[in-house]
Amino acid sequence: MRFGALEAGGTKMVLAVADEQMNILCRETLPTETPEKTMPPMIAFFREHPVDALGIGSFGPLDLNPASPSFGSITKTPKLTWRDYPLAPAFEEALGIPCVLDTDVNAAALCEAEMGAGRGLKNCVYVTVGTGIGGGVYCEGQLVHGLMHPEVGHMLLRAHPDDPAPDGFCPYHKGCLEGVASGPAMEKRWGKSAKELPKDHPAWELEAHYLAQMCMNLMMTVSPEKIILGGGVMSRRHLFPLIRRETLRLMNGYVACVQETDSLIVPPACWPDSGLLGALLMAKKAK
Repeated sequence: MRFGALEAGGTKMVLAVADEQMNILCRETLPTETPEKTMPPMIAFFREHPVDALGIGSFGPLDLNPASPSFGSITKTPKLTWRDYPLAPAFEEALGIPCVLDTDVNAAALCEAEMGAGRGLKNCVYVTVGTGIGGGVYCEGQLVHGLMHPEVGHMLLRAHPDDPAPDGFCPYHKGCLEGVASGPAMEKRWGKSAKELPKDHPAWELEAHYLAQMCMNLMMTVSPEKIILGGGVMSRRHLFPLIRRETLRLMNGYVACVQETDSLIVPPACWPDSGLLGALLMAKKAK
């Protein structure tokens, strides 16, 4: 059997085909344009490389409620041309195979839980910090959906006293995680992208403060055994020690079993392919 994967991102679509041992046999990357421009070549790729099931990890928000008439669709996304687009049904109709849809961060969480940094654990969280901030929650061996799906990027935080833009830049919420700590938020605040900021820039203390609040909130709500931080901003690895130290300070000894955070807050083992491999796992589970 062969399995297909689509990692649907805001700027690019990554497609792949793998065998039952999860060896990637072929892959292709396309720009994310309108559905009218992007869907035909993606469908053509899977017709040229037939698969038995397709897993899709997509930007959202998504309708993941099987009882909903718009199940399998992208919903109120900022990418307006994709708003209310029936992504999974469109592939199912065109290819005639099972298609499983989940968020891109849930797909990455699944990959890291089963193949990567969270392997062997029943509870972990994967958070991507980049153009946006999103989180996938893997709890007792299952991905969490609930009312919709976790929106980690929109948790509200306390502002850092030295933040020159404490309200952040989210169009929906003041002081939410994505609005204060995403890559674009850093660039708007400091006038440079995260990759251009030197290690001793005050931006990193602010970034660690906000991401540590996120880590503490996750510890106090979903109680993960590991928090896995990926994405473009987290490729600046000097940020990890700052987050770990600040998380310990904020927790203030409240969680007695956490005496250190080096093994709790970690980078992904499969990045940058965590989402793609997770989508392949979703397809494999569908058969």
